[in-house]
Amino acid sequence: MRFWGRKDNKAAKNRESELQKLKNRANEADEAPSSGLRLRDIVGGDYLWLLARNQIWLIVLIVVITTAYIAVRYQCQQDAIDISMLEKQLDDAKNTALSSTSNLTKQSRQSNIQKMMRLQGDTTILPSQHPAYIVEVPEPKK
Repeated sequence: MRFWGRKDNKAAKNRESELQKLKNRANEADEAPSSGLRLRDIVGGDYLWLLARNQIWLIVLIVVITTAYIAVRYQCQQDAIDISMLEKQLDDAKNTALSSTSNLTKQSRQSNIQKMMRLQGDTTILPSQHPAYIVEVPEPKK
């Protein structure tokens, strides 16, 4: 490490002395650290916390995508329910219109109008005795 152009020998010597102290403390009789998983680490949650801490952004991404998937699915189901309800209303409206048109057609027939006039005693309007004919009107020349 340089401090205004000079090497910091004190820090390098301190690191070397600490390394030497550590080597002196270590014996071959010491237990080798276990690299495997211990049941206490798994049950205590240390292993899970280590995995979660290393993959936190992946976990956040999965949670966001899952939440969006559920929200879109719920909205699609609501839209399907609304569509089926509107289709039922449309069918009801079509049936009502068809029924009204049928009743109007039935009442406006010439035979039904004549029956209604006879029942009401109206004798001033009578059906024509002559068949209908087409009147041809010449078109004006341009």
